Amino acid sequence: MIPSGFEPETHSLEGCCSIQLSYGTVAVDRAVGWKMRKPDRACKDNDFLRNFASMKKLLYISVVAVAVGVAAVLLTPKERYVVMVSMDGFRWDYPALYSCPNVDAVAENGVWTDMYPSYPASTFPNHYAMATGLVPDHNGIVNNSFWNPETEDYYSMGGPNRHNPEYFLGEPIWLTAQRQGVKTGVVYWVGSDVAVQGQYPTYWKNYEEKPLLEYSARIDTVEAYLNLPKKDRPRLIMVYFDEPDHSGHGFGPESEQVGKAVALVDEQVGRLREAIARSKVGKRTDLILVSDHGMTEIDPRRCIHPSDWVRPEWYERLLAGTPTSIFTKPEFRDSVYNAFSKAPHVTVWRKEDIPLELNYGSSPRIGDIVVAPDLGWQIHDRHPRGPGGAHGYSPYDKDMQAIFRAEGPDFKKGKRVDSFRNVTLYPLVCHLLGIEPAPNDGDLEEVRGLLR
Repeated sequence: MIPSGFEPETHSLEGCCSIQLSYGTVAVDRAVGWKMRKPDRACKDNDFLRNFASMKKLLYISVVAVAVGVAAVLLTPKERYVVMVSMDGFRWDYPALYSCPNVDAVAENGVWTDMYPSYPASTFPNHYAMATGLVPDHNGIVNNSFWNPETEDYYSMGGPNRHNPEYFLGEPIWLTAQRQGVKTGVVYWVGSDVAVQGQYPTYWKNYEEKPLLEYSARIDTVEAYLNLPKKDRPRLIMVYFDEPDHSGHGFGPESEQVGKAVALVDEQVGRLREAIARSKVGKRTDLILVSDHGMTEIDPRRCIHPSDWVRPEWYERLLAGTPTSIFTKPEFRDSVYNAFSKAPHVTVWRKEDIPLELNYGSSPRIGDIVVAPDLGWQIHDRHPRGPGGAHGYSPYDKDMQAIFRAEGPDFKKGKRVDSFRNVTLYPLVCHLLGIEPAPNDGDLEEVRGLLR
């Protein structure tokens, strides 16, 4: 297999030798064109002959040494750059529903597929899953909000623990890269403004600092990163857009507002492609477009109220949502399970019985009873959301699936590939950058077919 970044070349060292380079094999022809004067026939001096032979041998050894040195330089892998963009809530079929010519152009010039989110299919768990290659059950962010019984504290996207690094497990790719000497630049990706393992990306933006950068300014930031001097330039750049998720929640996935949001992010994709093309490293840059999850229609009338099924004295904590996590009192665990088993439009599991394909249930941050509403249904006791859109459901519900588009020197051209799990993005990006991944749940073999 030809290693990424190597190219066969034939080089000539004028007046001394020719070198054929073929992916690690160096063949050196004998020196040609050397005009060395032979000793006079009348000369019978053995010392002279021995010295001449020694000189010739040393000269040939020198030629070989020079050739091998040149080969070593020529066979050094070309440094790749990776720019990865997340468009929150960009459902797999939005390119068919709405005009997005720039997203389509990436697919035409590269590879595309639908991507499986991790469970639950929500923003924080999945962005951190893509960053670490760990499913939410392993990366610590088991939902957008959850209870941590070990610290007896509550985590939520907008809560006081938002930047507490104790909640963020695993090693995000910006730390993997930096540990191996690769600089990184991250704009608003979940976890990048948290001191995971006491560290941040080389360059980063704090999502809590308002006003946030406009979308166009985020692309300008990426372009600035790409054109920094080599010693300062990040080879991994990640940028986040909160649309079309925001519009999808408010108006539903099939709405005029989502169409406008898709057009907005698509425009920025076009600007980004132009910025990469005119940058110092455009021909060495791989561009990846992803989303964290899809979106489905909801209606406030499609709602299950927990208080209709279980009593407060049966549990310590009940976190309504998709899914709903219940920390029961031990003596009432079966009571909670049996009660929700009679409720319509939900699936209830004991924690240890959650299906293996969901990769969910081992974390202590997940309740011992988990209740998952059917697609388009909610679990709420106060004010159910809608009409509009929601996510968090099974990654195997088609409405939850995300997009993947990629182009660049390492990707095939114009090829649709098989769907894969989003945790595989982590080993994929490590492969593109030429760095060793930390332990993760992804599998590079899932995406071999999209690489050249």
